[in-house]
Amino acid sequence: MDDSSPPSPARRRAAVAMSYDAHQRLGAPKVVAKGYNATAQRILALAKEAGVPVTESAELAQALMHVELDREIPAELYAAVAEILVWIWRLQPKAPRG
Repeated sequence: MDDSSPPSPARRRAAVAMSYDAHQRLGAPKVVAKGYNATAQRILALAKEAGVPVTESAELAQALMHVELDREIPAELYAAVAEILVWIWRLQPKAPRG
């Protein structure tokens, strides 16, 4: 097999970056970057450098690949994305109560 041939769709690595301003409380998360293979690796590297939490969900990534850049996610993906937002929220250090 020629190494320069594109990977089969089943082997492509996808990455999608979303942005959400929880303080604004308006609108849904937006897709701000997306891509396959080398672009996906770059998105993941930039997220790691910036300390952005990363999770894997091939099914959600594939669904989000259909969302145009700088567009809010569709309502049918709210529940799946909300699970990720809750996971990220739980990762955040909590301020001591007092």
